[in-house]
Amino acid sequence: MQPSEISGLQYIVPSNPSPYSVPAFELSRFSNPLHNLYIPPQLQEIISPHPSCINNNSTSDEADEQQFCVINERKQRRMISNRESARRSRMRKQRHLDELWSQVVWLRNENHQLIDKLNHVSESHDKVVEENVQLKEEASQLRRMLSDMQLTSPYSPLTDLEHALADN
Repeated sequence: MQPSEISGLQYIVPSNPSPYSVPAFELSRFSNPLHNLYIPPQLQEIISPHPSCINNNSTSDEADEQQFCVINERKQRRMISNRESARRSRMRKQRHLDELWSQVVWLRNENHQLIDKLNHVSESHDKVVEENVQLKEEASQLRRMLSDMQLTSPYSPLTDLEHALADN
């Protein structure tokens, strides 16, 4: 390949860049219909090779510069990869936060339902306790009435009945 042919070498930016993909090269400006593809200046700055990376001269200064270009391109790819990784991390964090908020809503709803049940059970308990007090008072009054009847009555079977009730 002649140096004049290399001057047409350009990167083609994929429509959906992946951090794992390697840029494709266009060997001839006229052989590829995508040679007029618009690339934003910020992205072009990151992905375009340094002009001195294209030369094939073998002097040590140029070799050092080519090595610098390769290192610089690796840094740029790593930076893009790190940005993509950070974006994925933010998305995971957002999903986790959304799940936590969903859990908060569900737990609040569950808590509300449990409070309603507790209030209902508490009210039922209070009614049962009140009814139990009333029944105890009635039982006490009936015992007194029975005791009064026994004192005024000459029949002994009532005494046996009162002892049976007192034992319960």
